[in-house]
Amino acid sequence: MAWDEWEQLKADAATRQPTRTQLNHLPPEPSGGGGNPQGDLAVNQTDLAAIGDAAFELRQHFGQAGKHARAASQKAAGGLKSQGFALGGALDHVASRWIDQCRSLLDATAHISNHLDFTKGAHAGDEVHIAGTVSSIATLDAGFSERKSS
Repeated sequence: MAWDEWEQLKADAATRQPTRTQLNHLPPEPSGGGGNPQGDLAVNQTDLAAIGDAAFELRQHFGQAGKHARAASQKAAGGLKSQGFALGGALDHVASRWIDQCRSLLDATAHISNHLDFTKGAHAGDEVHIAGTVSSIATLDAGFSERKSS
């Protein structure tokens, strides 16, 4: 593309577009309600359980594979070092970084799995508390209704 052509394209674009910043957006929904103010993301316990299970499985499988890779890399690095190859030190450095990265991933997957398990238990407790509160309010209401009618 020639420089003159580039300058012409920039000039054409400048005449078609306002000089102020304009944010892109979605047009309003035709329903008239403006959409759900809370968004349209929905999740249920089954979805959360599946994510937690996947994180746990990833942790189990990756933990085993990571140990194997670490051991094989360290053995290879030791062999190369003992034979006087500089590559042995570099491989040992990579193996050390691998161990750090494995720990980070394993910690993250454990955190995800544990957090979802905790959340499930906490929400189950909330449900019991709410059900108890609502049922006691219904009992109070019934008592007031009985008193009114007598």
